[in-house]
Amino acid sequence: GPGLVQGVIVQFGGQTPLNLARGLHDVGVPIIGTSIDMLEAAGDREKFRDLVEQVGLKQPENGIARSVEDARKIAAQIGYPVLVRPSFVLGGRAMEIVSDEAQLNHYMAIAVKQEGDNPILVDKFLDHATECDVDCIADFDESGKGRSVICGVMEHIEEAGIHSGDSACSLPPYSLSKEMIARLKEDTHKLAKALRVRGLMNVQYAIKDGEIYLIEVNPRASRTIPFVGKATGVPWALHAAKLMAGATLDELGVQELPPPKHVSVKEVVFPFAKFPGVDIILGPEMRSTGEVMGIDDTFDKAFAKAQIAAGSPLPTKGTVYISVNANDKADVVPIARQFEASGFKLIATGGTHKVLTDAGITAERINKLSEGRPNLGDAIKNGQVQLIVNTPTKKGPGTDEGKLRSMAVRQGVTILTTLTAAKAAAGAIADLQKNGWAVKPLQAFFPAKG
Repeated sequence: GPGLVQGVIVQFGGQTPLNLARGLHDVGVPIIGTSIDMLEAAGDREKFRDLVEQVGLKQPENGIARSVEDARKIAAQIGYPVLVRPSFVLGGRAMEIVSDEAQLNHYMAIAVKQEGDNPILVDKFLDHATECDVDCIADFDESGKGRSVICGVMEHIEEAGIHSGDSACSLPPYSLSKEMIARLKEDTHKLAKALRVRGLMNVQYAIKDGEIYLIEVNPRASRTIPFVGKATGVPWALHAAKLMAGATLDELGVQELPPPKHVSVKEVVFPFAKFPGVDIILGPEMRSTGEVMGIDDTFDKAFAKAQIAAGSPLPTKGTVYISVNANDKADVVPIARQFEASGFKLIATGGTHKVLTDAGITAERINKLSEGRPNLGDAIKNGQVQLIVNTPTKKGPGTDEGKLRSMAVRQGVTILTTLTAAKAAAGAIADLQKNGWAVKPLQAFFPAKG
């Protein structure tokens, strides 16, 4: 058609095509959509830092280390815990949250050897922060003329520090204020304009103490776009392809939508059942192999449906085993109280049992695997535990906790390894007990598209 351009699109294949874009461009292949220079400005740490400053946004404190000595200096300066990773990695491979210098030395000994000349990125790790994804679409040209439209704002259920590909998320956000959502949108529009995005862009933010920190910008379609498309009833990827080929948002009639009246929850599917004995704890390295979504009128119901679809159905009666690490002890009390109010029997080991009983919650003490029998392992094998809430103290298949988690997977017991997921599950179970759940076709949510 008139005004359409021909060329190669690099926005739909994750990170790999972006890494190939410069080479393709240099041999004369026309790359359409966001320009090569801007793709590199988003991917190169130093250029990106300049861009963020120019737009007036905040990043977690960070530095770039080319030696062990560098890394030590940067970590000491910004303060532990820090997130360390080789630059230009995919899926969070070799990314780790490091809490002291001994751990950093160990990481650097392995990572520096592995990576050769590539520098190591050191970022302040924002503990207990809420993570969000924002997807947007834009039609800026080289001169900066154009506009951007927000496709969707998603709030992660797991807190920052767990790879975004391993996090469940909700669209619209389930706990953020209107004002915070407006700020996230405004920051995203500023970034789209600064990068002159043509096509799609995904931004990850962390929110801590009312401040918004920019974690990363992907000037491409993210894994969230198919989910956002189904949650909003709009073919965002198709629109983006047309924009890259020369159409404008006005020609396509694309405007920002009001927040949907329903809630969609994306949940990830893990392959742990296929790998007995592997520890299932989540972290910055991505481990999921698929995703599902639940959609309903409330967050609680949508979350419950997403769990069912992911193969981790939530029980509505029975026994919940709770064991949390020291940092989570205070926050687990209201969650345990909700399970108790829903009629569940609570069992716990050692420290967690004391925290619950001190708070006036009825819980039975049970032996850890290492404390003699009958113990928790026996209870799981005998089908006496319907749900497990276990936030890790120690990771790894050889630890007591690792054995417990892999045993739960083998026995098909649903296990929640973050407090945020446990809180969402407690609310969802209460909703299921009261109202049950029902299904309706997608066309019912988007009648005009039917």
